[in-house]
Order: sequence, then C-alpha cells, then structure tokens
Amino acid sequence: MQHAAQEQSDKSGKGSEDATLQAPPVNCSSPGHESDGSQETQRVSKISEGQSSVQMAAYNGLHYEGLEGGKPRMENFRKVSVLPLIFLIFYEVSGGPFGVEDTVKAAGPFLALMGFLVFPFIWSIPEALITAEMGTMFPEDGGYVVWVSSALGSYWGFQLGWMKWLGGVIDNALYPVLFLDYLKSDIPALKGGWPRIIVILILTVALTYVNYRGLTIVGWVAFLLGVFSLLPFVVMGFVSIPKLKPSRWFVVNIHNVNWGLYVNSLFWNLNYWDSISTLAGEVHEPKKTLPKALFYALILVVSGYFFPLLIGTGATKFDRKKWTSGHFSKMIAGAWLSWWVQGAAAMSSMGLFLAEMSSDSFELLGMAERGMLPEFFSKRSRYGTPLVGILLSASGVVLLSCLSFQEIICSENLLYCFGMILEFVTFIRLRMKYPRAVRPYKIPVGTVGAVLLCIPPTALIVVVLYLASLKVMGVSLAAVLIGLVLQPCMKYIEKRRWLRFSTNSDLPDFKPAESKSSDSEPK
Repeated sequence: MQHAAQEQSDKSGKGSEDATLQAPPVNCSSPGHESDGSQETQRVSKISEGQSSVQMAAYNGLHYEGLEGGKPRMENFRKVSVLPLIFLIFYEVSGGPFGVEDTVKAAGPFLALMGFLVFPFIWSIPEALITAEMGTMFPEDGGYVVWVSSALGSYWGFQLGWMKWLGGVIDNALYPVLFLDYLKSDIPALKGGWPRIIVILILTVALTYVNYRGLTIVGWVAFLLGVFSLLPFVVMGFVSIPKLKPSRWFVVNIHNVNWGLYVNSLFWNLNYWDSISTLAGEVHEPKKTLPKALFYALILVVSGYFFPLLIGTGATKFDRKKWTSGHFSKMIAGAWLSWWVQGAAAMSSMGLFLAEMSSDSFELLGMAERGMLPEFFSKRSRYGTPLVGILLSASGVVLLSCLSFQEIICSENLLYCFGMILEFVTFIRLRMKYPRAVRPYKIPVGTVGAVLLCIPPTALIVVVLYLASLKVMGVSLAAVLIGLVLQPCMKYIEKRRWLRFSTNSDLPDFKPAESKSSDSEPK
C-alpha cells in the first residue's frame, strides 16, 4: 500500500511525508529529456530494466558502482545470509561468557544473575529494536552515521562516526591481549616482553587478513568460532548437575558491591547491538534478514551469559577473589575441560576481533561514500572489503594494545554513551518528522511509545557517566573534542582540494527529498 501511495503521490505532484526518503535522480535519462510537470520519478543508475523508482527506506541491493568507475560493483560479491549474520551480531555484542566474571566479583552471584536477566530489558532489547527499525530504513554501509545525518545533519553524523569508530578500535585493542591472557598460565613466555608483543602483532596481522578476504568468510568463521566457544559450557552444564546447590545463587551483600565495576561490566557485555548496522549494505535482503538475525542473536547472547553463570555460581562455593578473567576454566571438571574452555576463550577473542574490525572498517567506507571522509576510504579490495579502513583500524589496535582491561572498558563505554544519545534523539526525531515514511520493520509503538522506549537506556547512560572516574571522563571528553574539530578540518581540506571527496551517486539521498517535501506541505 505504501508503494502504491508513493507512486500516486509522484503522479499527482503532491509531496507527502511518505515521499521524504526517496533516492535522487542520477542523470540516467537521455539528453534533452524534460519533466512533464509532475515530480520526476527517481531512478538509480544502471539497475536492471523495469526498476523505475527507489525509496530510501524501501530499496533492495543498490548497485555500488563506485566513484568515477573505480570501485567494483557490489553484485560481484556474495552477501551475508542470516546464519553468519547472527554470529556476527553475537560477536559484536558478546562472544560468550568470557569477561562476565567481573560482575560476580563486583556484586556476588545473585546480583550478577539478576543483572543479566534485567539489563537486557533496560538496554539490549530497546537498542536491538531501534537497530532493526533504523537499519532496515537505511540499509547501507555506514549504518548509524546515515541515521543521524538524515535527522541532525552531516556534522553530527560525523561526530557519531568518529566516536563509534574510536570506541570500536579501543575495544578491539583488548582482544589480542585477552587471547594471550587466557593462554599465559600454560605458556609463561606470553606474560610479557618481546614474545608477547610479537605474538600480538602476528595475531593482529593474521586476523586483519581474514577481514581483508571478505565479510562472508568472516561471518562463517564467526559461526564456527561461536559453536566451538559455546560447546564446552553445554558439556560443563551436564557435568555440573550433581554439584548444583540453588542456595548459592542467592548469595548477596548489598553493602559490599563495587557498583562502578558491576555496571560497567554489564554495560560492556550487553551493548553494541547497533554496530551491525554499518554492514547492512553487505547483507542479503537486509529488510528481512536484519530483524530476524537481531532476534535470534538476542536470545543467543542472553542465554550464553546467563546459563554459564548459573552453572558457575551454583556448582562452586562463592569466593570473590577467584572470580577473575579465566575463572570458568578452573572450575567443576578436570584438566580436559579446563583446556577446552581456555581454547574457547582464546578463539572467542578472535571472533570478537573479526566482527569489530568488520564493523569499524565498513563504517569508514560508508562515511566516505557519503562524502564525510576522503574518497580513498571508499575504495574496495577485489574481495569487496574496505582496504584503507581495515588497515587504519588495525594500526589503531596495535597502538592502543598497551591499555589495561578496565581503562579500555570505561573509555569505550563513555564514548559509546555519547554516541547513543545521538542515536536516541535521531530515532525520536525521525518518528516525529516522518511518521509515515516507509519502515520495513517498525517497532509497534507510536511517538509517545518511542520516547518511553528510550527513557530506561538513557537513564542507564546517566548512571554510567556518573560512575566514571575523572581520568576516564577527561580522556573521553578530549576524544569528543577532537571530533568536534576534525569535521571542520575535513571540510577545509575538501574546500582546498588537498584530498578528493565525493558522494556515491548510487546511494539514496534524503536531502533533496526533504526539501521537496517541505516545499509541498500545506501551509
């Protein structure tokens, strides 16, 4: 019905909010072709014959032909299907129960278990729902950068892109370190010095190469790593049944809780649902696939945290000092399961690295295709991957790998909070400004419901900011200020023509449609 209404609006020449998100004309008509007085039908260059119009929120598989013919067409590359996409989301958000030990250490078994049951309703479900709606409305690389640009302008879209990219690189610097931390108890040479540095470099180069070879490969590698990482906890569950004591789940001391560590650990383990949106242009039928993958990934993530915690806290006596990274490998069963869990944790770190680097690099590609970054960021390798973005992200990982675990978590959490505020504002603004725009997946609430949906996660953001140390707050604010200056610098470089900037004409553009819509609205 919405497509029919759009065509009728085009024929009558009357603008409406349904027409606000249309693709711009790309000069595919013959010279001398004149408009007949009605609004010109929007076309996408060199798409198969018969496709006459494309809406921004309702297009399928745009053909990314490249800038000045220099980039491969996207139909030459395989798109990501639902199963590998589920595990890409799984690794964007979680990667398994490795790192949840700090929640038990900070607050005890009861609050840790309740946290992983309640927190998804406060944060994960609202963020996943918003990602499903906005990601299908704007199914292209760049994801949340495009959302914010459409509602608040390219300046704020750039700020979000900068904060999310920097936070992602900081986050990714953690995973090679975690990989070695899980192995150092059995390989003492990895505890420090040159052997540790060399292994980090080798690991970073190897995983970067996997990203270079294509997102489909990354998705299936993530699937295999995910199965390998979760399987030992299934075995651990059966082994632990005779040892379970339900009374251990209710151990709590509300006066002895490290709230900062507790909240930051929960937040870090259950956020980043929106990261998959930066890969939407690489997904097969994203309007159908993305919401489905988010739904199944949400179940997988929450189950992958809660049940191992249920096993670990119920089968062993609570000792706060023992609940540190790697504790799962030292409980319940013998050496054979310990080795398996350690190997699973190490492999999980690799999966987390692959997924995060994919998201970060395609975000830069999407920004370049929108003219926010120099054109060379939009260049793809022969495998369809953003080569410059991958190399830049890998360099950042190497430079930041010296940071401590807690410094990484707190710093990226704050940057993530600042970015999410922009996303919530964008979600509500687009609901208010374009209530009838085509949304292939729409959260079944009105404008008031959209506002109410954002209140609990916004309150959590306030708590995270309040609990941050002055040092972490200062570093994070400095990073934000760099972004505020960096965008005008990019504009100056573009104006002086020191580097080339260009917008991919195959991408839909909201700006011309917005102005047409506003001009035609009744006064």
